[in-house]
Amino acid sequence: MKIRLAKALVAGVVGTAVLAGCGDSIEEEATTASGESECGTVDMAINPWVGYESNAHVVGRVAETKLGCTMNYVDLDEQTSWKGFETGDVDVIIENWGHEDLIKKYVEGNGTAQLAGSTGVEGIIGWYVPPWMAEKYPDITDWENLNKYADMFETPESDGKGQLLDGDPGYVTNDEALVKNLDLDYKVVVGGSETALIEAFRSAEENKTPLLAYFYEPQWFFNEMDLVKVDLPAHEPGCDADPQKVDCDYPVYDLNKVVATDFAESGSPAYELVESFEWTAEDQNTVSQMIAEEGMEPDEAADAWIEDNPDKVDAWLPS
Repeated sequence: MKIRLAKALVAGVVGTAVLAGCGDSIEEEATTASGESECGTVDMAINPWVGYESNAHVVGRVAETKLGCTMNYVDLDEQTSWKGFETGDVDVIIENWGHEDLIKKYVEGNGTAQLAGSTGVEGIIGWYVPPWMAEKYPDITDWENLNKYADMFETPESDGKGQLLDGDPGYVTNDEALVKNLDLDYKVVVGGSETALIEAFRSAEENKTPLLAYFYEPQWFFNEMDLVKVDLPAHEPGCDADPQKVDCDYPVYDLNKVVATDFAESGSPAYELVESFEWTAEDQNTVSQMIAEEGMEPDEAADAWIEDNPDKVDAWLPS
């Protein structure tokens, strides 16, 4: 098998780290008789939400402890991650949310990337309100009633309109187009991160203040709070083909994996691991909650899950 060498990182990327295995309870395996790994280095993008991080570190710890790989985690937003396939700086995107335009460019177009199967988890994006609002204003979960409540959602940042709070600016979103095309008296305000969205929901529920915000599933936070999704016009095939004309709900995403073609063709056992990796939303949320709520390091949380799920892990390993 070809040894994969560490590659130069994407210029300007911040937060890149080569992470050594830290799970004392998991025996380090899969080295050659000379002590050299047959796997080499795997460059995995880390997109900015904890569910992605959970996928990445569980796969990464299995790669390190079972296959002897060295994991190189690269902090990137979704779109920039795909550029890494072309430059040779990214081997794996472990949780992809759609991106048909990028599939056309990098998979069907220049062939620098390949799809590597489903993670086994479906993704849902939408607009949500805290539980107290759905209880007090039950019709607010129908988009056609949102303008009736727009004044309630006004904030200093929303310029006299209702506020629709979004997350990280790199997230998949049609919200600007939806507000315009559904003729809603709202302004999209970027909150900045997954953590900011969660804290906004916590504050809104505790203080009984109005909040309408972009959010998504799978997400460990639903174990804490039963957010209520607003019903947007039903998604139909092609309704979101033109990003400027979107007037329908988000589709249900089959969250899949994407890899660099040179990685797929390298003979690395890590590619077989990535291709075989599949689990459930409950699995992901378990690891995510350990990271986000219990304060565990990602590798530590991954090791705990791996130790509790040996049969699932064995099913991912190359035969």
